[in-house]
Amino acid sequence: MSFGDPNNPYGQQPQQGGQPGYGYPQQPQQPGVPPQQGYGYPQQPAQPYGAAPQAPGTLQANNGYINVPVLGTVQVASMGARFGARLIDGVAISVVVWVLMAVGLAGVVGVAETAQTCDPMAADYQTCVNEQAEAAGGMLAAVFGMLALVAIATMLYEWLMIAFVGATLGKMALGLRVIKENTGQKPGLGGGFIRWIIPIVGAFLCYIGAILVYISPFFDNSGKLQGWHDRAAGTLVIKK
Repeated sequence: MSFGDPNNPYGQQPQQGGQPGYGYPQQPQQPGVPPQQGYGYPQQPAQPYGAAPQAPGTLQANNGYINVPVLGTVQVASMGARFGARLIDGVAISVVVWVLMAVGLAGVVGVAETAQTCDPMAADYQTCVNEQAEAAGGMLAAVFGMLALVAIATMLYEWLMIAFVGATLGKMALGLRVIKENTGQKPGLGGGFIRWIIPIVGAFLCYIGAILVYISPFFDNSGKLQGWHDRAAGTLVIKK
């Protein structure tokens, strides 16, 4: 009779290649064979090879949604909504312009009608005519002054509203806003001014340049619908 190990009274041979975690020695790992995990260790979900989390500013499967810092996933505003917002802004500004022009023209017409009351045979006829001419000139100056104020107000409206609010009245009405693409914040004075001035410069070419700027988002093959003014300012138009 042979005597085995006193610590193994049953004479059983130790198992080879047992599961790790039970005190058995592991067999040498064979090349190309994935290691077995011990009991009690959770399995990690498999990740696609080369997969990485989407970085801010990247579109999600080109479906109109984009990752923006601070805001997370947001939807890019459609061109239809942007056109509607600009139409609302244009109507609002046009109403103000026409009201001021009507007031100015009414004053000019009133002065012209008063000038006809000067009696050519009167001794002070020339004085009367000069006074009426001065009044008419003053009224014309007032009209052009009002137009200049309208232009300045229009500039400040578009520039400052985008800079500090991130939206004009038209964009507010349709639930749109303008943000900085790399921060998710409002454009600020610099971004708002760049975004405003580029279409204005284009307007000097018989307004054709401005039209091209406004339709330039159609030419953006990145899917972000950024116009030339948006790219220059680093901005993005999104839905709230």
